[in-house]
Amino acid sequence: MFFFILGILALIVGFAVNTPSLAVARFSRPLKVVGTILVIIGFLLSSVRQIDAGTVGVQSLFGSVQDRVLESGLNFVNPLVTVTEFDVKTQNYTMSGAHDESGQLGDDAIRVLTADGLEVVIDLTVLFRVNPTEAPKIYRSIGADYSNKVVRPITRTRIRDNAVYYDAVALYSTKRDEFQNRIYKTIESDLTKRGLMLEQLLIRNINLPASVKATIESKINAEQDAQKMQFVLQKERQEAERKRVEAQGIADYQKILATGLSDKQLQYEQIKVQRELAASPNAKIIVLGSRGNVPLILNDK
Repeated sequence: MFFFILGILALIVGFAVNTPSLAVARFSRPLKVVGTILVIIGFLLSSVRQIDAGTVGVQSLFGSVQDRVLESGLNFVNPLVTVTEFDVKTQNYTMSGAHDESGQLGDDAIRVLTADGLEVVIDLTVLFRVNPTEAPKIYRSIGADYSNKVVRPITRTRIRDNAVYYDAVALYSTKRDEFQNRIYKTIESDLTKRGLMLEQLLIRNINLPASVKATIESKINAEQDAQKMQFVLQKERQEAERKRVEAQGIADYQKILATGLSDKQLQYEQIKVQRELAASPNAKIIVLGSRGNVPLILNDK
């Protein structure tokens, strides 16, 4: 466009000095030639627009937005149109209590009321992107600042609308995934109507009131103590069972001895022991009792 304007100025000056009475009249023809060349160069350059990778171009001519989208690369356009580029790569919008993470200044966390009337603070990240074919619609109805005009208010509203169906503790623990899936569906529907595509919804943190946290911690500690006591009781039962089995075994053994050993069997065992002693090279003293009593063996060492 610069060369085009410069060429127009050169043509105007060339026609202005095209008067024989003027001393500079001899420059009229060269100025016209240069002006014409500059206009042609400017026209050609203005007719070619480069669109960067990951973006699309939306054309606007005197306020009228055209539906044809310019893809990445070189595109031939009307030199008078204004091209606005839209980023179609994945974008993220974070609403967090941390000052250096959110898209707004200060605390931008989402505060919601649950079914039990408690206030819960939620940190959330929205991953989305622009639908390339819907870029002219977005430019026409929303503009380039669609993050603050659409993504932010829709997300905050839908989270508040759905949080009222859950208790604070359930939202923090057992129902967290269900809550995330529920708000994903509602937010996805709203963004799709406005030309945006929701890719992922990340609930990063759910902060409960201090009193609720203390109650949850007490409950967890009580459950851990109960599990520990169950383990101790189970161990004691196993030990008692082991002792019972051991005592039963001893009793059974004594019963077998009392009923199964006869005098002849004892004499037989005695004779076997005496034979082994007689075969032993060690010196020993054997005192034999009367009436078949068990002998007394005295080692000489």
